[in-house]
Amino acid sequence: MSPARLLARLLAVLGMLAAGTGLAVLLPVLPAGARAAAIRGWARWTVRAFGVRLVARGRPPRRGLLVANHASWLDVLALLAVAPARMVAKREVRSWPLVGPLAVAAGTVLVDRSRPRDLPATVARVAAALRAGRPVAVFPEGTTWCGTADAVGCRPGRGFRPALFQAAIDAGAPVVPLRIGYRCAVTGVPTTAAAFVGDDDLLRSVRRVLAARDLEVRVSVSAALHPVRGADRRLLARAAESVVHLAVATPPARRRRGLGLAA
Repeated sequence: MSPARLLARLLAVLGMLAAGTGLAVLLPVLPAGARAAAIRGWARWTVRAFGVRLVARGRPPRRGLLVANHASWLDVLALLAVAPARMVAKREVRSWPLVGPLAVAAGTVLVDRSRPRDLPATVARVAAALRAGRPVAVFPEGTTWCGTADAVGCRPGRGFRPALFQAAIDAGAPVVPLRIGYRCAVTGVPTTAAAFVGDDDLLRSVRRVLAARDLEVRVSVSAALHPVRGADRRLLARAAESVVHLAVATPPARRRRGLGLAA
């Protein structure tokens, strides 16, 4: 990547972050439909500003608990660009410059990871949002992993934590698995260019994404899982995890039933 092109991308990203700050002021007064459209548009243009091509597969969900694998900070933008939703994020996001105010204005559910005893209250807040018909998105692996088992040297995450799946059961809401993957748009070969793990710091990771050529992020939406009343959240989490790690989006029209949930 030439220095001039890298600088152009950087300026475009800074411009979108500044636009996000202005959007944070408007979001609380916008109707629900306009709010979702604004968040989707901002996220899509920000992904484009980074020089990343976005490919979405499957029908964008309008409700339910959206669960996805987690490889990069870029996952959040990719997910919001496809399916605007309330995110569940760590409390520290509130203090991030530019992004923090937008996250708060978008209704992000902030979690204090140092206080596990607050988890039941978080589950209750997510369940309330789901009952109100609002989609909520979470990365149940709890942290980022290198991204994709089909990329050289990578492996899947450590498994989906089941706690927040209880919110979907309590609210009678569907669980929608999403698969996020990164590859070269020209060759189709999976890449870890956007991965944010290990000793990586945010600045170095952002610079790597800005400098990447032909980087593509794919978001595949799978068929919803419909937990029955009293379903086992651990079983539900394993079912969603298996769908995500298959990396194949099942057409939404297909249905399966059994094991205490319907898909």
